[in-house]
Amino acid sequence: MPVEVAVLIGLQASGKSTFCRTVLADGRAVVSKDDFRNARNRQHRQMRLVNEALAAGRSVVVDNTNPSPEQWQPLVEAAREHGASVVGYWFPPDPAGSAARNAVRDDRTRVPDAGLRAVLRELRRPSRADGFDRLCAVSFDGAGGFRVEVLEEES
Repeated sequence: MPVEVAVLIGLQASGKSTFCRTVLADGRAVVSKDDFRNARNRQHRQMRLVNEALAAGRSVVVDNTNPSPEQWQPLVEAAREHGASVVGYWFPPDPAGSAARNAVRDDRTRVPDAGLRAVLRELRRPSRADGFDRLCAVSFDGAGGFRVEVLEEES
């Protein structure tokens, strides 16, 4: 299986972590800044873990909001440096749905409403021009799972 970096892109409480756990995590290294909340430089630690996995020949899933090129470009560059492909998984924004799912989270995982709004303001749909080899849109399928559709470039 070719080495790949999967970049999840979407609001908090949009289903990214559940999708990662149920669909993508088999054999891939999962890197999430949520796992090192107290780290002094979370971005540096994320990139170190991504590069270590890629250097070991492992595929990686980056499970963060990754709302804009500023966040995903270093991941694309790391993939290229290691000869890996890059797939973006776009979770189209559903602010009301994310707010509702966030509201029922426990205190440890609940995101302040201001945090949801901040990511929504920054959130941008990725394109192939951003360096992704493939882009997929992910949505809930209504039966407890996910629907994944390959995104074609807009003309």
